[in-house]
Amino acid sequence: MSERDATPRFSFRLNGRTVSIVLIVLVLIGIATTSFFVVDQTEEAVVTRLGRYNRTSPPGLHFKLPFGVEQNYNVPTQQVQNMQFGFRVEQSGVNTVFSNADFPEESLMLTGDLNIVDVEWIIQYRISDPKAWLFNVNDPIKTIRDISQSVINRLVGDRAIIDVLGDERPRIEILGQQQMNTIFESYGLGVNITAVRLQNIVPPEGRVQDAFEDVNRAVQDMNRLINEGRQQYNEEIPRARGEAEQVVQVAQGYAAERVNRARGDAARFNNVLAEYENDPQTTRTRLYYEMIEDVFLPTQDAAGNTDATAPQDVPDLIDRNLSNFIPLLNMQQSGTTATGGQQ
Repeated sequence: MSERDATPRFSFRLNGRTVSIVLIVLVLIGIATTSFFVVDQTEEAVVTRLGRYNRTSPPGLHFKLPFGVEQNYNVPTQQVQNMQFGFRVEQSGVNTVFSNADFPEESLMLTGDLNIVDVEWIIQYRISDPKAWLFNVNDPIKTIRDISQSVINRLVGDRAIIDVLGDERPRIEILGQQQMNTIFESYGLGVNITAVRLQNIVPPEGRVQDAFEDVNRAVQDMNRLINEGRQQYNEEIPRARGEAEQVVQVAQGYAAERVNRARGDAARFNNVLAEYENDPQTTRTRLYYEMIEDVFLPTQDAAGNTDATAPQDVPDLIDRNLSNFIPLLNMQQSGTTATGGQQ
């Protein structure tokens, strides 16, 4: 077989027109695939033309020059991102999975009183300027980590360990957020720190940690006793004030009653005095009868029976059955007893 017979034969011929059509189709496909880009709702796109910044595109479908003349870089400007320091989260969600690795180069810090403390914290940030984020700093992620570590180390180093573990914790978070934003703004990083959260602050392991745990337990017991005391105070003081107010009101009512009664007695005495001056004999007789009537007014015993013989305001002289006129020693019974004793 000759070499000419070994050459493969096609069912169509490649002429200039066919090649042109193929090239045109490829160009159209290339234009269609490289001329449009989509920006998500949580993103903004930075478009460069020949490597130089051209514009920033909002969310949606946009057109750009094809074949790499213009390129788009989508930046998540509406997402709040976070970084962990001293620990790592392998899987976030309902059941968060933490990494078993330790990062002492991030968490171990020296306090103002020359103690070592292990601090774990997170920062939350949002990209505010996508152009600055892409072009102003070579490695923005590393820059954020380095500046955050520097700020937290400085704030912890200005305070004693007991303050870092206690009351100064919220202040460190607020100052850390403010100082980080100030530094990032001066760098033109295009990032805004939205929150700084200190997660876990513990002293180094060993005797120091045991001592601080004892101190923390003592502080918790103190706070518990203070709260219990305040609760008891809030229960007892209002009740004592109410009882005191009640006693005062009763005393005021009693005073008003006595004053009114005294005024009534004085007014009645003045009326009687006026009548006595007009007719002494008649007034004297009427007063005598009224007194006798009051003295011998019928009274009731414990059973509710009326005793007409017993005066109301005078000690008992006689009883109901008239068995004893005066409540004196029963001489007859005593005599009987004495006689029995003699026998």
